[in-house]
Amino acid sequence: MPCLDNSNPSSSSSLSQSKKRPSALDPDFGTDSNNNSADGLPPMKRNKGESGERSEKSKTPKVESDSDTASAKKSKLAKNPYLAHLEDDENNSNNESNSKGKQPLYTTEDSGFAGMVRHQTTAEQVSRVEHEEYNAFTNRAHTQQYFRILETRKGLPVHKQRQEFLDMYHSTQILVFVGETGSGKTTQIPQYILYDEMPQLNRKMIACTQPRRVAAMSVAQRVADELDVKLGEEVGYSIRFENCTGPKTLLKYMTDGQLLRESMNDPDLSRYSCIMIDEAHERTLATDILMALLKGLALRRSDLKIIIMSATLDAQKFQRYFHNAPLLAVPGRTHPVEIFYTPEPEKDYVEAAVRTVLQIHATEAEGDILLFLTGEDEIEDACRRINLETDEMIRESDAGPMTVYPLYGTLPPHQQQKIFDKAPDPFKKGGRPGRKCIVSTNIAETSLTIDGIVYVVDPGFSKQKIYNPRIRVESLLVTPISRASAKQRAGRAGRTRPGKCFRLYTEKAFKQDLIEQTYPEVLRSNLSNTILELKKLGVEDLVHFDFMDPPPPETMMRALEELNYLACLDDDGNLTQLGNMASDFPLDPSLAVMLITSPEFYCSNEILSIVSLLSVPQLFMRPASSRKRADDAKAQFTHADSDHLTLLNAYHAFKGEELKGTTDMRKWCHEFFLSYRHLTSADNVRTQLKSYMESHGVELISTPWGDKNYYTNIRRALVGGFFMQVAHRQATGKIYRTIKDNQAVIIHPSTGVGTDFDWVVYNEFVLTSKQYIRTVTGIKPEWLLDIAPNYYDLSAFEEGEAKMALKRVADKIKRREAVRSG
Repeated sequence: MPCLDNSNPSSSSSLSQSKKRPSALDPDFGTDSNNNSADGLPPMKRNKGESGERSEKSKTPKVESDSDTASAKKSKLAKNPYLAHLEDDENNSNNESNSKGKQPLYTTEDSGFAGMVRHQTTAEQVSRVEHEEYNAFTNRAHTQQYFRILETRKGLPVHKQRQEFLDMYHSTQILVFVGETGSGKTTQIPQYILYDEMPQLNRKMIACTQPRRVAAMSVAQRVADELDVKLGEEVGYSIRFENCTGPKTLLKYMTDGQLLRESMNDPDLSRYSCIMIDEAHERTLATDILMALLKGLALRRSDLKIIIMSATLDAQKFQRYFHNAPLLAVPGRTHPVEIFYTPEPEKDYVEAAVRTVLQIHATEAEGDILLFLTGEDEIEDACRRINLETDEMIRESDAGPMTVYPLYGTLPPHQQQKIFDKAPDPFKKGGRPGRKCIVSTNIAETSLTIDGIVYVVDPGFSKQKIYNPRIRVESLLVTPISRASAKQRAGRAGRTRPGKCFRLYTEKAFKQDLIEQTYPEVLRSNLSNTILELKKLGVEDLVHFDFMDPPPPETMMRALEELNYLACLDDDGNLTQLGNMASDFPLDPSLAVMLITSPEFYCSNEILSIVSLLSVPQLFMRPASSRKRADDAKAQFTHADSDHLTLLNAYHAFKGEELKGTTDMRKWCHEFFLSYRHLTSADNVRTQLKSYMESHGVELISTPWGDKNYYTNIRRALVGGFFMQVAHRQATGKIYRTIKDNQAVIIHPSTGVGTDFDWVVYNEFVLTSKQYIRTVTGIKPEWLLDIAPNYYDLSAFEEGEAKMALKRVADKIKRREAVRSG
């Protein structure tokens, strides 16, 4: 996907028009075809000619070897895009010194880094480079915006300890860094390392991981502005299904899951000289796996620097885990924050939150508001209500203007950036001040810092992933936050001046009901994907893998069982050919298996589209004010047998309109109550997954449109991935029971399936006031016995209606076969 350029227009025009400084350093270093293969290749996209092989135009001549072993090794490296740079290193090895001492970058007096030595730089030297007229990385003249931002950066708390950080960085391999949110650690520490590592010398990048996509994108944009470079060149980001890096990239922000995927192809992470794990206190699944891998990697690669960054002072655990690594703590810019509690618990926290925001706007002094809610639907609803009420307040009571911005993970980058806009001016000189209100998920708790926040409204809830291994149900549930999270939220109000935090729960609830720390994700997640990744990484002994907090044995056993049924692991727990291929896809194992096996059902093109549509949020919009019209619009795409096919119909209609040349696709989507943003996102995901299929030789085929089995084949292929997510209707009516787990469920009201099927596969188990299954497809029971005979081995089934029904089907199949053979 092309990189989204959010850079300042004036900044980019200055860059494009400025003349280059004469220098011995080649400003286009690394733009030859070899470096394109190594550093510029998007992790999820392989085009023709990007297999690591050399171009005829390469600046470095290819070294021919007479050794068969060397040739085989080189061929192996060439096929792996993450290791392509090693081939180039071999060719250049004769030109480099074999000395193990530290070497100056280059000695030309007119270069920005003249006289500096890698891993020996000082804050004073780097300050001189930063204040020069020309950019040391691009050799272009700095813009005025750069110098304005530079002065702002000096005011960050972390700036005062720059030399102390460098001294510790030089003297240790692993460093634990604790900095309050707002101290500048996420944006400044990677830049300090950039000037010290000088990655344009050793061609090894610096990586900084983030637990959230939004943070990776927005921080990369900010750091690109601070360094006066274009996003996607010297500074870039990489997230699932989107890569914004290039051959010149020196500093890369990425999600922790993305770095984990890279480690599968390059276990030594040889592209990097320094890896920073930011927001480690959030303890996501990928962060915990990465920390365990880096702990072992540090013993193999003494040249690799590792920094673990956390926003909480509970750092002793990280220190102990990383061989008693040294600790550096930086205070945040904190002002006193006054805490308010409600005298009684609130019945409706969203209503209470909206009311509190409006009261702040009506009665409190100047300052922006940050409201925490749990998800996209809640946030959009609250934004709409606050806007309506604010308009009424302006008309009736001469209130000041208030701009409301939503903030959540699936919001497009250009809309995320709006949260950093200035608050609106008063309507008239001397009038009531304007303010902005940001309604956010817990991403604003630690991942992002927004200046100007004075008031925080905290209802005390967030969405968390919860997994029950006994019934194999993983759900996003609204749960109370921890006391640590509550303190982080309150701290957002004290960034620029004394603030106030309004907690919409009682003080007793805070002290007695909230847990101290949020449980790590590894303790409450389905581990199927994690175990598949670990197997791909060559981890054999999963029981003794060095988790910081070991997961429950029951969760581990359930994951191994699922992977065995999916044929990703054999009976001995070893990775199969299918499992090896599935681990390369950035998908849940069941979706990956469904995609890989779909050619057997002659519908891989359609399954590719369906998997892409399942990887993005809900396509169909249903606003409260237009529910009837939205339902009528959805009915035009509805397939009576399957919600999955309904999604496919909507996508086909969208692509059909594009092919017709419809100019305003947003308007078309609006008319049919479809999310343009989610459809275009699914289209991009499809492009990325298609490249994975092509690189693995998975055939892209379709059953002819007019064939009577067109939709039947797709439904059969869905069983190939979802055969463990099947429900059987009970004789009593609308109640279904999940197979093996025996949970009573009903089909979600949003379904479009009109036929009463006795058997359905489902995509999602939803826990609300009732247990629902959502996005369902009607199937025939004989498909289960045919496609997944191991899972549907009736001798292992418990007695019940499902077993009796399947037994009748099995007997029917046997009789049919007997008639044919007779």
